Amino acid sequence: MDYEQIAREFLVILRGKRSQVAWSRRLGYRSNVAYSWESGRRWPTAAETFRAIRRSGMDLDEGLIRFYGDKPAWMDELDSASPQAVAKLIDDLRGQASITRLARTADISRYSVSRWLSASTQPRLPDFLRVVQAASLRMVDLLAAFVDPKDLPAVAPIWARMEGRRRGAALHPWTQAVLRALELEGYLALAEHSSSWIANRLGIATDNAETCLSFLEETGQITWTGTHWRQEQLAVDTRRYPEVNRQLKGHWTAVAAERIGVGAPGQFSYNVFSVSRSDFEKIRELHLAYFHALRAIVADSNSSELVAVANVQLFELD
Repeated sequence: MDYEQIAREFLVILRGKRSQVAWSRRLGYRSNVAYSWESGRRWPTAAETFRAIRRSGMDLDEGLIRFYGDKPAWMDELDSASPQAVAKLIDDLRGQASITRLARTADISRYSVSRWLSASTQPRLPDFLRVVQAASLRMVDLLAAFVDPKDLPAVAPIWARMEGRRRGAALHPWTQAVLRALELEGYLALAEHSSSWIANRLGIATDNAETCLSFLEETGQITWTGTHWRQEQLAVDTRRYPEVNRQLKGHWTAVAAERIGVGAPGQFSYNVFSVSRSDFEKIRELHLAYFHALRAIVADSNSSELVAVANVQLFELD
């Protein structure tokens, strides 16, 4: 991706119909900083960009909540346009990934990433976009929380593909597992691709696996090497569409129920209990911490030998 071009296009949209001089003055600058930004001669920091979002008339907090899917805890304590809030955002997105790993993925020095996370320095807008993408593959989603991605020529085609994948995820929920199967060492060791091999490993019908592969190819999530399908490193985040997210959660819950019904191996547990609301909140936090730790283990796993599902529910009955 051309992060500088994306940054320029985003800054132009923030300015809107105002002249560069008028916009610069509205932002509190005496010089024509808008021209410098949009020409790429210099860049605003991430915090400056967030302040510009506010000055454009957009609700910064609401946009960030849309991106998160829920209000982050730090928003009650920090100004969302502060360097400290930017540091929290990056830290949230990286999850359990180490600074070294994030820096390597973003192709940015570890020293710079460390200083950004401590809020002692600020990333310029293109570097901020780069590190958001490296940490979460959700850079376009972040922009979409404030502007219509179709108005950003550099990301419009990417957005169109992302939307197609998200809407199709509910129609073909097994695509998530099929993608993971393409990573398996056993699949890569095959002389050539076999849909039936994937179907057998996942416990689904071969025609289901082939339907999923066709959808994945159509939406650009896999490419053909000549002998095997290879997945592309692209995120399919469904938080933008709660109904799709609910359908996917329901699908994997149904799969678990089906496996329980036939006595399939696995860790299937439940616990019905009464507890105080404060302790229920502690359990909820533990539930979230478990998933963060799980994702970190998955991210750091150095081999792919099996496909698994972690499906945990926590809910009130009253």
